[in-house]
Amino acid sequence: MDSKNNSTFEMVKLGLVLAVYASVFCTILALVNNVTSPVIANNQTEKVNKAMQAFFPEEGYSFVAVDDYEPKNAGTIKIDSVIIAKKDGAIAGGAVQVSGPTYDQGTILMGIKTDGTVTGLQFLKLSDSPGFGLKANDPTFKLPNGKTFYGQFEGKNAKEGFTAGKNFDAISGATITSNGVAELMNQGTAVLMNYFSKNK
Repeated sequence: MDSKNNSTFEMVKLGLVLAVYASVFCTILALVNNVTSPVIANNQTEKVNKAMQAFFPEEGYSFVAVDDYEPKNAGTIKIDSVIIAKKDGAIAGGAVQVSGPTYDQGTILMGIKTDGTVTGLQFLKLSDSPGFGLKANDPTFKLPNGKTFYGQFEGKNAKEGFTAGKNFDAISGATITSNGVAELMNQGTAVLMNYFSKNK
């Protein structure tokens, strides 16, 4: 009987100790998150601001975030935000931030002029396989055409859509990543061109 009571006591004691440890670690994680979240958000905002300047480098542009775009989502792909570029009071282009599945997950920011010309593509996040999918965001990786994966899109006509192997070069060994990025771009293009059309 004493042995059984001791065993029960030890189990309860172990449970309480584990509960205390779990509470402490949860508190620590929450505190760390509170400290790091604003920093990450600020870094992301800074990235977007720099990207907009790179997409529309000429003088006289102003940028404004809008929320009256549609659709907000397309299946597993999410339209995170739309930023419109204006010049002399008129819409001259814009950028769309899109998140969704690549091989794992990616978030891109793509700039487009109102005529469909791509002014640039940047990755804000990519968690694909090192050595393969991550080449999409690697500034040292060059395609046979001499350009980076993301750099090859500048100047292309977004109205034609993006199909790996047809109008852009896929990454060898990372076809799923290449196709995933293409789908993010296609969805982002549809949203931006629709916005331009409705707000001429």
